[in-house]
Amino acid sequence: MKAAILVDGGYYRKIALAAFGQKSPKDTAIELVTYCMRHLHEQRYKRKIHYELYRIFYYDCPPLENSIYNPLLDKAVNMKNHSHYKWMNEFLKELTKKRKLALRLGKQSYKESNYTLKYDSVKKLMKKKITVEDLTDQDFYLTSKQKGVDMKIGVDIASLSYKKQVDKIILIAGDSDFVPASKLARREGIDFVLDSLGRGISEDLFEHIDGLRFCDNRLKENYKQRT
Repeated sequence: MKAAILVDGGYYRKIALAAFGQKSPKDTAIELVTYCMRHLHEQRYKRKIHYELYRIFYYDCPPLENSIYNPLLDKAVNMKNHSHYKWMNEFLKELTKKRKLALRLGKQSYKESNYTLKYDSVKKLMKKKITVEDLTDQDFYLTSKQKGVDMKIGVDIASLSYKKQVDKIILIAGDSDFVPASKLARREGIDFVLDSLGRGISEDLFEHIDGLRFCDNRLKENYKQRT
């Protein structure tokens, strides 16, 4: 039996950073592939089941190359000079070297990109534990809207299902945008498993998947610490 693993890269990188810590682009690429491979082995009804990997599909966007206004510095910052720009490009390059891994790249919307104050920092400000003058770069994160990623995920799920290329699809993602594609896959007889990386999902989502699974206890521990 064959399995395809589809990874929402933006979601994975955010959760992995919090749970596993900051690593080099090369080590992060190795970590991603190692994590995905764990999904090929599972215990079901007291029986060990092993799948052959069809392919890992990784969906993400190249880093922004424009200048974005930074409210802390009160000026536009060229994103090419940001450390994330170099890290992300090297990470994507490392992924291209991995066997049976396909990159599916979308684009980030420059007009919908901005620096946002972190939730924990907002709470500290509201409780007057810190002042505006105490804010640093660590209190902000860059948000941007991805374009084309969700569509590529949906198209690949449909293609894999209609062509009967796999018996199982594992989707590593954190939202419900996949529901229509998941319903299609299940109607075609595909075993559809969601990996939300230890995060909870709404009760009504369970009816659209065949299982919820994650493969590292550190993900759950990190989630408990932040809730």
